[in-house]
Amino acid sequence: MAIRGWLTGGLAGLLSGLLVVPASAAEPAFVVQDGVTQPIHADAIRETTWVDIGLDLDNNGVGDRVAADIVRPATAERVPVIIDASPYYSTNGRGNESERKSYDAAGVPVKFPLFYDNYFVPRGYAVALVDFSGSNRSTGCMDTGGRSEIASGKAVIDWLNGRATGYSAASGGSVKTASWSTGAAAMIGKSWDGSITHGVAATGVDGLRTIVPISAISSWYDWFRSDGVSLRSFGTPTSLASGFENSNARSRCGAVRTEMTNGAPANGDFTPMWSQRDFVRNASQVKAAVFSVNGRADLNVKPINWGQWLDALPASTPRKLWLSQTGHIDPFDFRRAEWVRTLHRWFDRWLLNIQNGIENEPQVSVERGVDQWSDSPTWPPAGLQSQRLYPVAGSVAGVGTLRSTPGTSTSSFTDNGSGTPSSYIASPNATSARRVLYSMGPFSSDVRLAGISRLTVAVTPSTPTAHLSAFLVDYGPATIRGTSGEGIRTLTTESCWGEDRPGDDACYRDTQATTSTVDATIIARGWADLANYQSLSAPRTLTPGTTYTMTFRLSATDYVVPRNHRLALVIAGTDSSMTTSPSQLPRVTVNLAGTSIQLPVVGALPQASTTGAPSASTVQQDITPGRLDAR
Repeated sequence: MAIRGWLTGGLAGLLSGLLVVPASAAEPAFVVQDGVTQPIHADAIRETTWVDIGLDLDNNGVGDRVAADIVRPATAERVPVIIDASPYYSTNGRGNESERKSYDAAGVPVKFPLFYDNYFVPRGYAVALVDFSGSNRSTGCMDTGGRSEIASGKAVIDWLNGRATGYSAASGGSVKTASWSTGAAAMIGKSWDGSITHGVAATGVDGLRTIVPISAISSWYDWFRSDGVSLRSFGTPTSLASGFENSNARSRCGAVRTEMTNGAPANGDFTPMWSQRDFVRNASQVKAAVFSVNGRADLNVKPINWGQWLDALPASTPRKLWLSQTGHIDPFDFRRAEWVRTLHRWFDRWLLNIQNGIENEPQVSVERGVDQWSDSPTWPPAGLQSQRLYPVAGSVAGVGTLRSTPGTSTSSFTDNGSGTPSSYIASPNATSARRVLYSMGPFSSDVRLAGISRLTVAVTPSTPTAHLSAFLVDYGPATIRGTSGEGIRTLTTESCWGEDRPGDDACYRDTQATTSTVDATIIARGWADLANYQSLSAPRTLTPGTTYTMTFRLSATDYVVPRNHRLALVIAGTDSSMTTSPSQLPRVTVNLAGTSIQLPVVGALPQASTTGAPSASTVQQDITPGRLDAR
């Protein structure tokens, strides 16, 4: 039998697992059966509200307004809202099929990209797709992770709760209120869209009940830079914004562009502009439940972003983490049925207060094998320990072991500016002029690494400039998702999720995993500019022949190194697939006694052989990092 819930001025209370029904109830806003809301609403209202975000960055004397295209059930009862704010709705589009918004002759929104409206509106939710300030039908300026972008999302939540003003037009117009909303909101989004969920949640705004960041940036510095080094092919905040500005922003936002350009020096320094765009620093203010979804092989939005975000959240924050083997891919396209089922229950819990117990289920779900998922109870995992290992020289130059006590000698490599991850981790038994490699294993049992590894290097450059790369590698045979399509292949068949409406169907092309058989898999990677050994904001000129010590981060991971595999640390120079080269390419000598890696290990490291070396004939292919808006 269905359990019916009515909303009058707010969410109905829950008593002994049953929804309390007001005596004067009209038609239900939602119906629960088998623990989840059911599709009961056949008709929907489509409209646009332009919300004043409290800024005037385009300096036209009028408050900047963002366009919120809304579709909601045609009911007299109040409903919660799912928000996806994006700069892409009129440009690159959203999802695997690059869907864009469309409008009828009167400007009423018709096409809502992605499946959220088709699936959730019949179940008693509104969906609001918000154009970033300065994009599509919004006014104002784009500022790539800055205050205008965050205001684009926060102001809509404030409007839903009666704290901001909405209008019927981008300029002028009549005042519009959200009398149809309960005030409860979720934010969801992939990539740039997901970044704004982090930023808005970090303001602590009331009414935001949950965020679902997918492959999302938590610090914009860590998208454009890495511990002092500039990342190749990612451009600048100014160049990124310029590709998605509307005509008003292009003509009126020169001052904002200049501010971004001056705040993002090419040398990779951390500046006040980057600090403003670092959402991790205010993560302690987050009140919303967090469902974070990421790809282990994502070299677009690097995995450091999800790891540092979850680490910074209050311990009391309800959370869930999915980690796939894919690159920059939406879970709708790598685990579709389970994604829709889980997201449905997640929104029911946090927006409608349906006590379905999802917050008590395992927090972590990781794709250990292709389409093979393993769950664990909590994040961070129970039994997590930080364990430090040191490189120790072996009988082959530049090849050695990882041990719990320091070595005493040195090893060297020469940066030629063209090395790649696959070339650095190949031929692990042999001397390479371009890297040094230290391994541990084979392990007597599985080893789980879960979190962010940190590498401390004591190195001596032969020139005044030096860039470093580091890779944590699992040497052993495996079948993993291949790099073609970043782990998926799009098929010709379709599946449907929700209700069709004129101009907006609910059907999407299916996908399947691509696979590769490899003998080595990169678990985590990191990059740094040695000139920032003392400070990310103040580089130092290096003196050739002088030893410098620097600690930098490798990407976050949750990875199991199987029994009989080997764990290795590779240290090299420029990663030409990701980082810029230093102005003078150095020979780098590694002081082993002062070099170590701090690993996040669940439990204790098992016994491992300290003799021999790993073998690898087929290494994990490199994924070429795509644009932020890819897929």
